[in-house]
Amino acid sequence: MSYIAEIPYVGWVIPFLVVLGVVVFVHEYGHYIVGRWVGIRAEVFSIGFGPELLAWRDKRGMRWRVGALPLGGYVKFAGDMNAASAGVDREALARMSAEERKGAFHTAAIWRRALTVLAGPVANFILSILVFAFFAMLAGREVNEPVIGSIRADANPELGLMAGDRVIAIDGNYVESFSDILVELAALEGQRATALVDRGAGEEEIEIFYLRPARVDEVVPGGAAADAGLQPDDVVTAVDGEPTPSFDSLRARIAASGGAMLSLDVTRGDEKLVLSMTPEMVEMPGPDGAIERRPMIGVRNMSFGGIEPIVETANPFDALTYGAARTWAIIAGTMDYLGDMITGAADSSQLGGPIQIAKVSGQAAEQGLESLAMMIALISTSIGLINLFPIPVLDGGHLVFYALEAVRGKPLRARWQEIGNGVGFGMIMLLMVFATYNDLLR
Repeated sequence: MSYIAEIPYVGWVIPFLVVLGVVVFVHEYGHYIVGRWVGIRAEVFSIGFGPELLAWRDKRGMRWRVGALPLGGYVKFAGDMNAASAGVDREALARMSAEERKGAFHTAAIWRRALTVLAGPVANFILSILVFAFFAMLAGREVNEPVIGSIRADANPELGLMAGDRVIAIDGNYVESFSDILVELAALEGQRATALVDRGAGEEEIEIFYLRPARVDEVVPGGAAADAGLQPDDVVTAVDGEPTPSFDSLRARIAASGGAMLSLDVTRGDEKLVLSMTPEMVEMPGPDGAIERRPMIGVRNMSFGGIEPIVETANPFDALTYGAARTWAIIAGTMDYLGDMITGAADSSQLGGPIQIAKVSGQAAEQGLESLAMMIALISTSIGLINLFPIPVLDGGHLVFYALEAVRGKPLRARWQEIGNGVGFGMIMLLMVFATYNDLLR
């Protein structure tokens, strides 16, 4: 067995299948269950395409199957010409009895078809919300009050602030939330200043010296740091032998590398490590708006110099609200990126395909169950959003056809639908080829 673990990329396969399997199943189950609720009969539920690896038929006569190619899935409803519900099988409809035709997809009322189609992306969004909500209830969520919840051991010894401090002002500027504290401290990083705090015995003025250590709070899956084995909670003490007393100094050393290989001295608990990595050159907008290439290793520091807010276990309502906010943030971020990519303000080479998803899934699995679950939530939201794009073949394209049908009082001519579906399929295939090409370049 030991030689299997040494085969390159084998650690990506199972996490990839788990992530994509869960996301695809939830998406297709949304179509299936809502279709059933509104009286549309499903004939085939498939996870994956191609030759069958496993199949069985339930008491309703629907065939459940697992295909050999795990890059999607489909629900084939009664009367569908194909798995994408992109046409009417008129011969099949002709063979149906009047009762059977009532359960066919293409003879159903527009609102029934629209709800069935919309249910897939909505199911993906619900999955994402529930994942984020579950971990908010399990691990808690941050409270945005101007109170120091805790101080990490790696915080600057001269910080001055203590756990339990209610911060009133920093450098003369009054604060009303934990976010305000972070903003004020970030502006004073590396400088000595004063803060007005309440420690239970009235207001007092203290001296503070804020400095973020070069601590890794998050490793971006698929980045140079992840490939080199850098892990959350690692502290980078030097780059190429030059000390990095703060995260800003680490960032400066990476920026000065020009993309050349770097040697990082890393402290991991009581262990001392030396890791080598080559930063990835990423196109980003500069201060003047022009696109410039910057070396990045893919790490984030979010511990704010060891200062942590109060963390409270979320009740179900607050957790769901938090989950919805996180899901919306992914949607908004994706739309911003796509908009920037179209206008040339973002690097399209960062767009990933199935190979990149597999790689990132494997790295997320290595970081633990929570990281893998967050990956599922991210991919689920992305799949739901993409399927709502108004491109024929996708769910959004179907909804556009139904909207036109509602306005015209009759469906578009079959020929026009075929042309639209062909164009849409071509667009999706071109996008897949481009994304896979980016994967191979990486």
